[in-house]
Amino acid sequence: MHFELSEEQLMIQQAARDFAQQELKPGVIERDEHQKFPTEQVKKLGELGFLGMMVDPKYNGSGLDAISYVLVMEELSKIDASASVVVSVNNSLVCYGLEAYGTAQQKEKYLKPLASGEKIGAFCLSEPEAGSDATSQRTTAEDKGDYYLLNGTKNWITNGGTASTYLVIAQTHPELRHKGINAFIVEKGMEGFTVGPKENKLGIRGSDTHSLMFNDVKVPKENRIGEDGFGFKFAMKTLEGGRIGIAAQALGIAQGAFELATQYSKERKSFGKPISEHQAIAFKLADMATQIEAARLLVYKAAWLKDQGLPYTQAGSMAKLYASKVAMDVTIEAVQVHGGYGFVKEYHVERLMRDAKITQIYEGTSEIQKMVISREVIR
Repeated sequence: MHFELSEEQLMIQQAARDFAQQELKPGVIERDEHQKFPTEQVKKLGELGFLGMMVDPKYNGSGLDAISYVLVMEELSKIDASASVVVSVNNSLVCYGLEAYGTAQQKEKYLKPLASGEKIGAFCLSEPEAGSDATSQRTTAEDKGDYYLLNGTKNWITNGGTASTYLVIAQTHPELRHKGINAFIVEKGMEGFTVGPKENKLGIRGSDTHSLMFNDVKVPKENRIGEDGFGFKFAMKTLEGGRIGIAAQALGIAQGAFELATQYSKERKSFGKPISEHQAIAFKLADMATQIEAARLLVYKAAWLKDQGLPYTQAGSMAKLYASKVAMDVTIEAVQVHGGYGFVKEYHVERLMRDAKITQIYEGTSEIQKMVISREVIR
């Protein structure tokens, strides 16, 4: 087994690290406080090629591997998970879905501007009652011959207000259950399509999370992705890759909190010496470092399997399940290491702790990941 990164991967990692420190860190507390979307920062991420990292260059992508993608996600998430989730959705869900299953026309019209960062995409699966259960879609798409008539509501949509292109999962043939579901490309501005108010969230407050309403929205037939009834399979295949991105985000949040806790423990003194020299703190740091390294290996393995064209369903779910737990555990401990200062915004760790929680919820809760893993293990 080979654990070293290539020279190109190291360069990409460093570029992401520099961007996070120079572009994301200044103002990150203010953006969190005021729920401000990182517009300028996302634009620059697009210019760097980070919004279409794994897309073929012929579609304006960077043509990089999944390992490079998780390296970027990790570095950005150390500083600002609100920005990294934009990268995650645009890469793992939207661009991947279009490149893997879209028609030549769809790739030309929609994938190219998304991969270049000219436009931002959103993946619309969750609903008020169905959540992430793709088999229970209440949003409907009635076949009208030349077009589909879309009606329904989607919840918790990342990039909901800033996106221009939306991949929407809807039910066309209720009697066929999951085999009657379709996936559609919907454009902002289509008549009957409205964006609800921005959600006031616990964490990733800078990200753009909205409900979306569809009221007799006419979607052209050519905007359906795949054959009639392909929507459920499309959603499941797309989410498999999305879990790797979220696992990398969780890993980055944990690593960022760990680095802050380690630095603080060397500077803060009690009883005449740095608190890092007290066994109570040293053991915390040891546990945190071990958990993070274990999570990193799971995340990198899942990305490597994807790069090799090997099955990665189980590996992706394991990475997402474990890394999100580590993110929560480590950020809580990082706040504890900081003591009272950990409760203060200017020390960053309280924000990282709030951001960590969402990694256990989106792209399928921890319970859903356990269902996926157990199914794969039994199989």
